[in-house]
Amino acid sequence: MIILDGKSLDLDNFVKIARHKELVLISQKSQELLLQARIFVEKIVQGEVPVYGINTGFGKLSDVRIKSSETDQLQKNLLMSHACGVGPVLPQEVVRGMMALRINALIKGHSGIRLETLEKLMELLNADIIPVVFEKGSLGASGDLAPLSHMSLPLIGLGEVIYQNRRMPTLEAFKLAKIEPLSHLEAKEGLSLINGTQAMNSQGALVLYDALRLEKLASLSLSMSLEALEGIIDAFDLRVHEVRGQIGQIQVAKDILAHLKGSRNLTHQGQKRIQDAYSLRCAPQVHGAVLDTLNFIKTIVVREMNAVTDNPILFPVDGDAISAGNFHGEPLALAFDYLAIALSELANISERRIERLVNPALSNGLPAFLTHRSGLNSGFMIVQYSAASLVSENKVLSHPASVDSIPSSANQEDHVSMGSIAANKAKTVLSNVQKVIGMEFFAAAQAIDLRNGSDRLGKNTTKAYLSIRKQVPYINDDQVMYPHIHQMEDMIRLGRLYHDVFGEV
Repeated sequence: MIILDGKSLDLDNFVKIARHKELVLISQKSQELLLQARIFVEKIVQGEVPVYGINTGFGKLSDVRIKSSETDQLQKNLLMSHACGVGPVLPQEVVRGMMALRINALIKGHSGIRLETLEKLMELLNADIIPVVFEKGSLGASGDLAPLSHMSLPLIGLGEVIYQNRRMPTLEAFKLAKIEPLSHLEAKEGLSLINGTQAMNSQGALVLYDALRLEKLASLSLSMSLEALEGIIDAFDLRVHEVRGQIGQIQVAKDILAHLKGSRNLTHQGQKRIQDAYSLRCAPQVHGAVLDTLNFIKTIVVREMNAVTDNPILFPVDGDAISAGNFHGEPLALAFDYLAIALSELANISERRIERLVNPALSNGLPAFLTHRSGLNSGFMIVQYSAASLVSENKVLSHPASVDSIPSSANQEDHVSMGSIAANKAKTVLSNVQKVIGMEFFAAAQAIDLRNGSDRLGKNTTKAYLSIRKQVPYINDDQVMYPHIHQMEDMIRLGRLYHDVFGEV
């Protein structure tokens, strides 16, 4: 069980909750902070001073005063009217992540939501009753309003959920699970539930986690390609990378040397040629820059996981309720655009290595398209085509979403982040890159069999080769290729190859 306290959630524990269904609990200190903030909200409701979202309307309607007798209905109306999501249903792991992140933000005691309400959200999360939330419809400022509204509707028995692998009306699932909905929401609660960046952060954090693992696999696929092409190992000498001082670059060079330890497939400069092409020789520089980028994004993402992103923000000790803009998703929007760009570069350089493997003019003696009897057999020719298609698509998807903005709410909300769009794009790019890296592994394993066989490989490239050959055969004569390509993608996407080499789930 992971205890949420609003300040110590990290990426690994987030993934345990979202993807691996670890149970959560709210810390005792957080419960005390919640109570303190709730008392403050109730004082505002009884008073005469207008405070946004507590006794006023929302957005452009913030000047409309709401009677104290209608504040409960105001919160219910907010969830119903703002649940305007469209498109595909978000994966359950993303919605689980949203639920955990929203709880973690609200327990810091600056939002005024009741403990009872968050305990209901936690009950659904722990029972794996997951709201149906749609992928599209958020502008990424005023929070992820539409996605978080869909996430919150089941608390009061509305909307739909996924339970026991079936999509159903919320009340049907509650009946099966013997759970009661909340009878109502009180002042400020609906707004507290939906004013935040948790949809974009959940989606992007999962992409980031997978991207960090994919970077390690990309350096491993590079290592296999280097052996298949009898690459020059001198370019990976740590002295070269240490004099530049770029942290990611140094780490990638260390990783590659570890993968290739004991290899007898490598050459030295001047032995067969003076230097290799950039896609081999500059891999530490390119992969290292990607790694540095991912680590930078991680600081932004983890910071946001433990942030207050509500509006208004309450300071009960000081007696202040300040309406500001912490719901604005710009920090994440920029980060997730950067994430898509960095991932695209991993695929760009990988595709160039695939081209070197299949092109007889560039492969240092390998047969054309990695097949015997070229002409009768096309071999891996179209594997490279498919990889080229994916990297081209990634270039389109790397156009930043965060530089766009469309005014909303009668121009009250006149600059928005498009952070959810950036996160969704990054997810698509990640999927494409996983496919390309899978194709490089597929081609490199074939090339190794054609070159000298697997008994000359390095420490970790041996592990990778053996893992691949459990699932994907050597291709002697042309056969239907897509099942093998899909198998390689699954080995990466589902973590099987990562586990076989690095021993981690």
